[in-house]
Amino acid sequence: MIELENITRSFGSLQVLKGVSLKVEKGEIVSITGPSGAGKTTLLQIMGSLDKPDGGRVLYNGQDITRMDEKELSAFRNKHIGFVFQFHQLLPEFTALENITIPMLIAGNSMRQATARAKELLGLLGLEDRADHKPSELSGGEKQRIAVARALANQPDVILADEPSGSLDTRNKEELHNLFFSLREKIGQTFVIVTHDETLATMTDRTIRLLDGSIVK
Repeated sequence: MIELENITRSFGSLQVLKGVSLKVEKGEIVSITGPSGAGKTTLLQIMGSLDKPDGGRVLYNGQDITRMDEKELSAFRNKHIGFVFQFHQLLPEFTALENITIPMLIAGNSMRQATARAKELLGLLGLEDRADHKPSELSGGEKQRIAVARALANQPDVILADEPSGSLDTRNKEELHNLFFSLREKIGQTFVIVTHDETLATMTDRTIRLLDGSIVK
C-alpha cells in the first residue's frame, strides 16, 4: 500500500536519511525504532507528506505523492493520512466532539455529516460521555484517544503516530497500545508508529530499526 523508494534527506551538511526503502501493507501495524537522531521522525514526516525528500519516491497505492504540489498534497493528506503525536495537539477551545469534526469539515463534509461521524467514533472508542468536554477536562489517556478518533475521521489509509504513548503513564500506555490493535481488528486500520517503547515495538507485526539514517537489517 505504501512504498518508500531510496529516500534521502539532508539538513545542511547533515544527511539524516541515507537511501531508505520500505513497504507497508494494508492492515499492518509497523513500528519504527532507533536511538534519538536516527531519522525516525523525519522518515515519518516524509511518509506523511509533511516534508519532502531530497531524493527518492513515496508511493501510496502506486501514486507518487512526491510529484504533487502543496495544494494537492494538502488535499491528499486530509483524505488519506491520519496523524497522532506525542502531545495530542487538540485545540483547547473546542470540545472533544468538535476537535474530531474539524478534519471532516476541512474535507468538505457538512456539519451534520461530521457530527454524526464524530459521535460514531466516540462510541467506537468508548468515549461517548466525554463528547462535550474540552481538553483541559480530559485525562492524558482520554486526550490521546480523542486524538486517535480525530485521526480516524476521514477513514485514512494509514495512521502515522509519533511517540503516541510517550507522555502517558503505564496504564494509559497499555490502553492506547491495545486500542491500536483493536482498531486493526475492527476496521482493518493500518498504523506506522515511531516509538522508543520496546513493549509496543515487540507487539507490532514488524519493527523497522533505524541507525544513522539507514535501516538496520
